[in-house]
Parts: sequence; C-alpha cells; structure tokens
Amino acid sequence: MSIIHSQTAFLVLADGSVFEGKAIGKIGTTTGEIAFNTGMTGYQEVFTDPSYYGQIVVMTMDHIGNYGAASQDAESDSIKIAGLVCKNYSPMHSRTMADSSLNDYFIEHGFSGISNVDTRQIVKHIRDVGAMNAIISSEILDVEVLKKMVKEVPSMEGLELSSKVWCKESYEVNTKGEKKVALLDLGSKKNIINCLTDRGCHVKVFPGDTSYATMKSWNPDGYMISNGPGDPAAMPYAVKTLQDILNADEKLFGICLGSQLLAQAVGMKTFKLKKGHRGQNHPVQNLQTGKSEITSQNHGFAIDPDSNNGAAEITHINLNDNTVEGIRVKNKNAFAVQYHPEASPGPHDSRYLFDDFVAMMD
Repeated sequence: MSIIHSQTAFLVLADGSVFEGKAIGKIGTTTGEIAFNTGMTGYQEVFTDPSYYGQIVVMTMDHIGNYGAASQDAESDSIKIAGLVCKNYSPMHSRTMADSSLNDYFIEHGFSGISNVDTRQIVKHIRDVGAMNAIISSEILDVEVLKKMVKEVPSMEGLELSSKVWCKESYEVNTKGEKKVALLDLGSKKNIINCLTDRGCHVKVFPGDTSYATMKSWNPDGYMISNGPGDPAAMPYAVKTLQDILNADEKLFGICLGSQLLAQAVGMKTFKLKKGHRGQNHPVQNLQTGKSEITSQNHGFAIDPDSNNGAAEITHINLNDNTVEGIRVKNKNAFAVQYHPEASPGPHDSRYLFDDFVAMMD
C-alpha cells in the first residue's frame, strides 16, 4: 500500500476562489476546466472516460478510493481526466477483484489531485457561477502564482480535443460478428464497443479523422459515431464525414458528441452549458414512447433546439432543464442521443437504443 501524502495542495479557480487541501497521487501541477460528477459509484470509469479529457473533476460522493482500481473497470487505456477533487480519499480498499489501491493507480499514471476540501461548497459555486478553468498544485504553493497560471489555460469553448484521445490506427473486434459496424472513434468508451459486440456485431474502430470513403471501403452495415471531448463546433472535419454518411443514406447511430455533430451535419447549432450534465441519475423522456429513463450523462455542450430548420426531429428531452437529449434525422436512418446508453457506470434503462440500431441495420 502506498503512503498518502501529507503535502498541502491548492485548488485555484479562474475567478480567484482558493481551496486548500491535501495532495493525492503524484506531487505536481495540473490544469483544466472544472466540472462535477454526481455519481455515487463508478469513479474509475469516470476517470478513464475520454470525454473528460482536459477537465478537472469534482466527485460529489464522500468517499473515493474505497474499492481500489481494477483493469476491467477502465473505459480506456489510461486516466483521461486532468485532475481529481474529492473530500475523503481512502488509502485502503476492500475489494477482492481490485488490482491495486487507487493511489498506486494514480502514481502509476503520473496523475495529481487534491482531497480534504469541501466539495459541497465547490459544487455549489460551480452550479451558481458556471464552469471555469482551474489549477491544482502540490508543488507550487504560492497562490498568487497559481492565479496567474490559471489565466493562461485555454477555454474549453472552441477547443478541439478529440484528436488527443482517438485511436491512432484502426482495429477490429469480434470479427465473427454478423453485422459490420464502422465506429468513428472521437474518444469512444470501451463499453460502447462491448454493447455492439454483445449484440453480435463485428466492429471496426476508425480514428476520428477517417473519411466516409475509407470507412465505406470496409463495406459496413452501419456507422457508430462515438462520444468524445471538446467543443463540437471546433470539429468541421467530423461534420463533413457525417454529412457524407447521410448523403449516402447509410444507417447511423451517434452518442453524446456524436449527437452534437449529427445536429451540426443537418444545420443545427450547439452551445456551451453553464455547468454541464455529469452523473448517473439524469431523467430523460423519450418523446416517441412517452416513457422516461434514468440516464448516465457527461457533456458540457448541448444542441440548440431553436436552430432546427426542420431537418431533424427531437426525440428525447432532459426532464431537469428541457435540453435536447436525442434527435432523429427526417427521411434518413440516422439517430443519436446526448446521453450514454452504454451507461458505464450507470443504469441500463437506455440500452434498448443499441437494439434499435441493430434492428435498423436488419
């Protein structure tokens, strides 16, 4: 078991707010946009979700680290969040299937964070003021220096980040599957692939800048557009790919960032949310069936419903704030949702969407 540092650490927000706590993981400095996740479990899935790339995440659950780290819980090959903010950080874990303590896992990945802070106060502040950049440091303890450094962090708005996390080369999974799905990887989670292979799909994962023509040469039955980080408005290359897929009347399913890009492909606009949606308990209504589902979410941008020119039908809405949670392109076999139907972590209410996609390919 690794020793937890008694080293002081500071969290400094772009508006000048300062929080003092204790260092966790590697002694160091990290920056990013601060966001909060309200989930009560699944912290490792959150830490390894590529959609969180470039973000410092505040976990609202009191205890982090109590069940360690396990390789089967990872949604990608490395930690993707920029930093962690938590209240109680456990040096011990009591899970037999864990590979290591969370702290050993953090040190192995060269990851830094801060604990022993009032996360309720921080979350309330973000909720009221809005998302902003932040810096965590356990090596630079001069707050005035940190305040200057955080001002140099680029804004998430207008930032293209998918190219930082997508696969470098294409690869195939479940080659004996009956249906061939081309997955455009913009920062895909492993469980999206699992949900497809569990339904008998042969999946080929392509880097996010792959053209439609290249994917088409593999002769897939359908196209999956993955989740990912950053501002969708900064990704014209992906919008062009989706437009090509639509023009060819292919079958398409988008998730999270994929939903925002599909909206742009049919002329709609996206905007930055004040504080984002991140957690496992967001209520969404399916407007086609009238039924509601509890969903897992992680996004800081959303689709502007007022920009709809009639090309798309809004299929799902968020019952907390009425934001768009799903769209279907009219007269096309193309649909997408803003939330995470693979739900890892989270409830499985929405996994029917993978069944709908497979049925559409049939």
